[in-house]
Amino acid sequence: MAKKFYVVWAGRETGIFTSWDVTKRSVDKYPQAKYKSFATETEAKAAFAKSPASSIGKSAPAKTASGSSAVKSAGVGVSTKTLAANQTVLSQFDVVIYTDGGCEPNPGKAGSGMAIYRKGELAELWFGLYNPNGTNNTAELNALHQALIKAKKVLDGGETVQIMSDSQYSIKCVCEWAYGWKAKNWTRKTGEIANLEIIKQAHELYDAMKDDIVLQHVAAHIGIEGNELADRMSIHAIDQQHKAFSQFTAPLDINKILALRTG
Repeated sequence: MAKKFYVVWAGRETGIFTSWDVTKRSVDKYPQAKYKSFATETEAKAAFAKSPASSIGKSAPAKTASGSSAVKSAGVGVSTKTLAANQTVLSQFDVVIYTDGGCEPNPGKAGSGMAIYRKGELAELWFGLYNPNGTNNTAELNALHQALIKAKKVLDGGETVQIMSDSQYSIKCVCEWAYGWKAKNWTRKTGEIANLEIIKQAHELYDAMKDDIVLQHVAAHIGIEGNELADRMSIHAIDQQHKAFSQFTAPLDINKILALRTG
């Protein structure tokens, strides 16, 4: 039997393995596991360096013990809940974008923030979209929308990108629920769809890029730097009452920025 190389993007352990037993232990019953087999080590290394969406559909997926494929083509990854898992994400993509929204109280004064990492290092911070009568959900959606705009530019430049949001609501609105709402002419039986216009805009962007981008939930306030910085930017937008969405121009002194007020 020809030797196979198994790439695991999302599992208990990630990497390239030559043993199916090892691979199975990593992915079996792991929520939304992402893995795939390749005929050569060169192909496997190239695939592991990119997002799983870049390889799905380009070679035969690895099979579970029952023979069914476990590779998922949807552009939504598993939740990132540890610092180690976050480091894996930073190492796998050219650009990683973290988003957050804040509101004080809720509803109340709202703002959005974004932190962009390139090659694992903080490259840019963005803040703004202040709304004196906003909600936390709207602020989160606004931040995700801005990240999708940035992600399109990254993809157009030939690089890989992943978006990390701590809002399950925003991710589900844009990547999941929107398909059903759109099929029913943007309506639902239970009543009006809140934040419909921003959902439409964000979903249109996502739908056009879904085969090349991963959106992933990241646990909030557990010390993941990108999430924490995006949070500080959302509150900075509120404090500055900054209505545009602008790049943070002060020096990127991470410790100083993390010392800013948190949401």
